[in-house]
Amino acid sequence: MAAALDEEEIDNDDYYSLLNVRREATQEELKASYRRLCMLYHPDKHRDPELKRQAEQLFNLVHQAYEVLSDPQSRAIYDIYGKRGLDVEGWEVVERKRTPAEIREEFERLQREREERRLQQRTNPKGTISVGVDATDLFDRYEEEYEDVPAGGFPHLEINRMHISQSIEAPLTTSDTAILSGSLSTHNGNGGGSITCALRRVTSAKGWGEVELGAGDSHGPVFGMKFFRNLTQRCFLTAQCNLQFSSRGVRPGVTTVLARHLDKNTMGYLQWRWGTQSSMNTSVVRDTKTSHFTFAMQVSAVWVSQRFVLWAAGLTASLRSFGRSGFFGTVVEYGAETKISRHSILGATVSVGVPQGVSLKIKLNRASQTYFFPIHLTDQLLPSAVFYATVGPLVFYLAIQRLVIKPYLRAQKEQELEKQREGASTETARKKQEAESAVLLMQESVRRIIEAEESKLGLIILNAWYGKFVTDNSQRHERAKVIDVTVPLQCLVKDSKLILTEASKSGLPGFYDPCVGEEKSLKVLYQFRGVMHQVLSRDNEALRIPKQSHRIDADT
Repeated sequence: MAAALDEEEIDNDDYYSLLNVRREATQEELKASYRRLCMLYHPDKHRDPELKRQAEQLFNLVHQAYEVLSDPQSRAIYDIYGKRGLDVEGWEVVERKRTPAEIREEFERLQREREERRLQQRTNPKGTISVGVDATDLFDRYEEEYEDVPAGGFPHLEINRMHISQSIEAPLTTSDTAILSGSLSTHNGNGGGSITCALRRVTSAKGWGEVELGAGDSHGPVFGMKFFRNLTQRCFLTAQCNLQFSSRGVRPGVTTVLARHLDKNTMGYLQWRWGTQSSMNTSVVRDTKTSHFTFAMQVSAVWVSQRFVLWAAGLTASLRSFGRSGFFGTVVEYGAETKISRHSILGATVSVGVPQGVSLKIKLNRASQTYFFPIHLTDQLLPSAVFYATVGPLVFYLAIQRLVIKPYLRAQKEQELEKQREGASTETARKKQEAESAVLLMQESVRRIIEAEESKLGLIILNAWYGKFVTDNSQRHERAKVIDVTVPLQCLVKDSKLILTEASKSGLPGFYDPCVGEEKSLKVLYQFRGVMHQVLSRDNEALRIPKQSHRIDADT
């Protein structure tokens, strides 16, 4: 079974679309649709050998779809895994007498085992690179001319600090994971590094524990333990204990965090820390789809501060503002971040404070890697530094977005679509042939349906197209990719009504996908009670005609 499901595969045949029924369709709905398609495709209705052969293929496909969906066990498997889950290998591990719920549970267990095996074969690398830049010479240049410092010239930019950290995880068993992490730091010519090994064990569904051992050239060996536990469904606790060994002796430290869900979008935290920097911190964090709010207060042996954070989300970027005040100064931060690709997020933050001055922080998250560039601009509150720190990154980003990012993403999308089309070319050709065969088999039935509808001024499909339509003037250079589906739609008309379910239309009899990987629509021009109607619907939208809103006014 694991081998049967090892590779993810998208099923090319959607049985629900083929029978034109809802995914929640009852047995009566399935049977009614099946009987109608059987009457349409029955081989005995055709004398021509070629039409008879094509009818047999379509008849068998409809029969196969009905057999799967009418059986509760096979339908349960198909709903979860599609046609691939119905392979012989899958049935060997499941007794047919089991209920659909038991089958789902068995298949989900097999999938979890497969995911665990995949997890054991890969690591989870995470890394951070931070490069600090001193750019104060841009705004705070000396006016005096010293003998050993030439006047004029370009401003001097200096990299005064750097930090690199990396960690990897190695699953040992389904409950044990080994973690190796290390870091290197340097600041104004002085640096150091550390390495840490940890072993994490999941003790139950409610918690886990971790033991770590670290060593560094500046702090000495460290031994620590960490625990996590869900106390209730809305409350959890973490506790961390460590022992720092140095030439001055052993320094113990303890940190505990108690967190509780105050409501659906709000979390409350209470933290207590004892050791070299003892303190108590309480915070409230509210997260919604459009905003983020944090209020925190910290009390320690040295200082007291209050912090307020407000974050508002936009459609394509998030905006953040941050303020902090205490006995040692005041800091105000504001910034924005945006997703520039599927796995990359770019952000910039301007920090203005006393006595810190003005800084610009640029951050790039690429998958599990983080690149951070704090640029110190000035030690004073200069309006020019604030202006350039705010406007400069915005102008630079807009230029890069237009000249580099958008062309790159457009080319990448085209490459993916082309690769998808090449991979699906054989299947598309097969589907096209099946659709053309179905249209030939529908001709006689469609003629009778049209005669019956005309006699009562019913529903007549005049023209119908399916695929990609070019409606935007900026896309006029692109070619529309549509197919004529007038006959298949007319064949689905019953009692002057046409009902299409909420699924891709490419699976309907007589349809196929003319533009793989692109957005598709269905455009129908029809006549009802002698009046012209027209509708354009998206591919996965349910459609019911006739409707008064589709009517074309005579004066338009």
